[in-house]
Amino acid sequence: MTQTILVVEDEELIRETVVLNLEDEGYQVLMSDSGRKALSTIREAENLDLIVLDLMLPHLNGLDMCRLLRKEGNTVPILMLTAKSAEQDRVTGLEAGADDYLAKPFGMRELIARCRALLRRQRQFTLEPIPNLRCRDIILDPDECRVSVRGVLVDLSPKEFRLLELFMRNPRRVWSRDQLLERVWGPDFMGDSKTVDVHVRWLREKLEHNPSQPEYLVTVRGFGYRFG
Repeated sequence: MTQTILVVEDEELIRETVVLNLEDEGYQVLMSDSGRKALSTIREAENLDLIVLDLMLPHLNGLDMCRLLRKEGNTVPILMLTAKSAEQDRVTGLEAGADDYLAKPFGMRELIARCRALLRRQRQFTLEPIPNLRCRDIILDPDECRVSVRGVLVDLSPKEFRLLELFMRNPRRVWSRDQLLERVWGPDFMGDSKTVDVHVRWLREKLEHNPSQPEYLVTVRGFGYRFG
């Protein structure tokens, strides 16, 4: 998916150069020449991945804009651009909520590298929701570790949950007891393979209409178990 960057820069030549180079790298780029305009753009934008923000802006400067965004709870990464290179100026920018700081004059290669680093860091901390797993009357929610059967929540132990999740992610696959032990209990487990049979029995009691004639967790004689 194309990532979107907002460039907020008062100087036209710098703004257009930055926009052109970012677009050449495949980013979707929005731009603004003032803090107030940029603030409206940010508040209206649905998907914004990074803000490249100049410190010296008309109407609303970069520091005040940065502080306001963070006060509002906006967490979009901000790369601050400024002609001031003193250490205290960098500290002030970072304390205002900027994620990185680049002093003018700067090279386009460095700016793009810093943008990539901020976007990469943001992706690492943004967890996409994991889709629910469904099989007929069973719904498993990996994020909330919940399972419902025919619309009713069932209480599973951690091992039961992991076992069911493995089965539901691999429908129709036949698993041996040893494979299930390694995947769910771990390679260092020293117990008996009968542990798998016990947990399968417990799952059947919680999932099946008739545990003695299972529809979901089926025994494949001589091989192991399959789901579905």
